[in-house]
Amino acid sequence: MPTPKNTKTANARKPLVYGAVVVVAAGLLGFASYKATAPDDTAKDTTATGPAAEVSADPNEGVYPELAKLARRDADDKLAIGPADAPVVLIEYADFKCGYCGKFARDTEPELIQKYVKDGTLRIEWRNFPIFGEESENAARGAWAAGQQNRFWEFHRAAYAEGAKEKGFGKDRVKALAEEAGVKDLDRFMKDLDGDAARASVKKDQEQAYGIGATSTPSFLINGRPIAGAQPDETFTRAIEAAAEQAKTTGAAGKAGEPAK
Repeated sequence: MPTPKNTKTANARKPLVYGAVVVVAAGLLGFASYKATAPDDTAKDTTATGPAAEVSADPNEGVYPELAKLARRDADDKLAIGPADAPVVLIEYADFKCGYCGKFARDTEPELIQKYVKDGTLRIEWRNFPIFGEESENAARGAWAAGQQNRFWEFHRAAYAEGAKEKGFGKDRVKALAEEAGVKDLDRFMKDLDGDAARASVKKDQEQAYGIGATSTPSFLINGRPIAGAQPDETFTRAIEAAAEQAKTTGAAGKAGEPAK
């Protein structure tokens, strides 16, 4: 699970404060980030993501309600998939230059969409978290710009295709990915890519990630439960099913930050 190469830039970010509970959770996520990538002396596979995160059978353990409030649940969110009132929201903080993010996008996310999004259980909300410099920023703004033409997930798939990140994310390459993703108005795409709205959106997502203690990619929240790294499928399955079961107990999901009714 990669961490920023430019640590000076990362450290210069001032974390947002969502309350005392989130400060505790931020420390937890930072620790989880370390645990998810802790070296295994016996492992020779350099693509391994480290030990699986433990998800307790107790649906409340490791869950922070203040973090759950970060779900936007905006029906018009161009960077989300699944119903706004789904009982479970997975927030994903990721970078298109991150190899582990690509692994999650190719190996795990499609299964989660097929199994949980399509039946209305899960909503996935993307947060751009570029940590690897200019090309990461280009790809993040390109993803946002593609979303303005309702092609975010197609861009996401193209940018995370096997071998895509090795070709880089210069502006010409990002434009080519948009074309591959079926973005119709490429002139508008390029204007949006460099526009203030794209920069503001990416910055907002990025600062939110730093604010909750995310120091590497990918990082996730599942109904307020932090999970770090491209974990095995069963880690996400357990967390989603525990959150869905808890939602049944407490009532249908409301808007972010509102108690279930």
